Amino acid sequence: MGVICVGAFMKRVVITGMGAISSLGHSVAENWQAALNGRSGAGPITLFDDSALPNKVAAEVKNLDPTQYLDRREVRRLDRYQWLALIAAQEALTKSGLEISDSNRTRIGVAVCSGVGGLRAIEDETIKLYNEGPRRLSPFAIPQIMTNGASSHISIKYGLQGPSFCVTSACASASDGIGVASQFIRSGIVDVMIAGGAESGITLFGISAFQQIGAYSQKTTQTPSPFSRDRDGLIMGEGSAVLVLESLDHARLRGATILAELSGYGISADAFHITAPSEDGSGSAIAINRALTDAHLNPEDIDYVNAHGTGTLLNDAAETKSLKQALGQAAYSIPISSTKSMTGHLMGASAALEAVFAVKAIEDNAVPPTINYNEPDPECDLDYVPNTAREYPVRQVLSNSFGFGGHNSALIFSNFEG
Repeated sequence: MGVICVGAFMKRVVITGMGAISSLGHSVAENWQAALNGRSGAGPITLFDDSALPNKVAAEVKNLDPTQYLDRREVRRLDRYQWLALIAAQEALTKSGLEISDSNRTRIGVAVCSGVGGLRAIEDETIKLYNEGPRRLSPFAIPQIMTNGASSHISIKYGLQGPSFCVTSACASASDGIGVASQFIRSGIVDVMIAGGAESGITLFGISAFQQIGAYSQKTTQTPSPFSRDRDGLIMGEGSAVLVLESLDHARLRGATILAELSGYGISADAFHITAPSEDGSGSAIAINRALTDAHLNPEDIDYVNAHGTGTLLNDAAETKSLKQALGQAAYSIPISSTKSMTGHLMGASAALEAVFAVKAIEDNAVPPTINYNEPDPECDLDYVPNTAREYPVRQVLSNSFGFGGHNSALIFSNFEG
């Protein structure tokens, strides 16, 4: 079963611009080169007093001066996750060469998604409320915490009057945002969507909550270690990535450089547990199969899988099972890697950065590694590209994203062929 789209003749969707900022760098080029080099973005926490935490490691965006990208008024009024979204969107739009005018602004939409929105603002303003009283709350608190705030600020800044929304599906938010945005283009509702994700959940509450449920790594070095036998949990990251999606007709008409095609999108629910994946991987296998059907591809057509690969015991074993179910024997010969081993887990924004890596893998015929891979696990017995990037012909990439609540989302990116 593929994803249903309006109309008998669906438009093809292509990527014409990308932007990214994460613990690995402040641009797509910096992020990709760091990923190919197997560089970890994890390190000491500097964004808050971490003295109460048992593990003081996260993957922060480093050396960030937002005033290099935004005016001081914007910086004061926005949450950090919104800074990151605007920075990534600026790069993506610049690289796309898209000119926005009164003649096309109603045909351009935004879906830059977040799992939790302005968690930093929520935490700061709540502390202020209880310590200083309600009159001390910031008048910008509500816009800062909104999960649709990133999309809203991008649409306002660039005068985009197409759909502006946020899909929130936990750690699959950006995948669904990109997938739903592609459906808007396929069905002819818009010509262009600015789609992706943004998240900045490295706060005392954000990390403590994951530590309390046993999902956070207790190691201080060589972590996270997805698919490795010694894996013990995730490391939180932050950042944003944004893609400019266009109908093929629109991109050709304006002479845009086409980076890749978004050819497939599939979704499903485990209907099993609020935080744990279905143990047999059946729920996520459904999403992968739906993406394959949507892209009109067979399992053996996939050249690389960018795995969800959080580094938790349950997730990595379940994802391995789901890949075997969905891809059959082909699963054993396809390179699979978790770039979260380097970026940390960007929560609702993870899938957007991983989409950028998928496109770059196609462009450069290279597969980034899973770093911190120390020992094979009998439950995870596929090719996880351990520790070193690999030159490899890449034409079709499957990118998996799974979220709490049992939500599964899969995207397929393809080498563009006219």
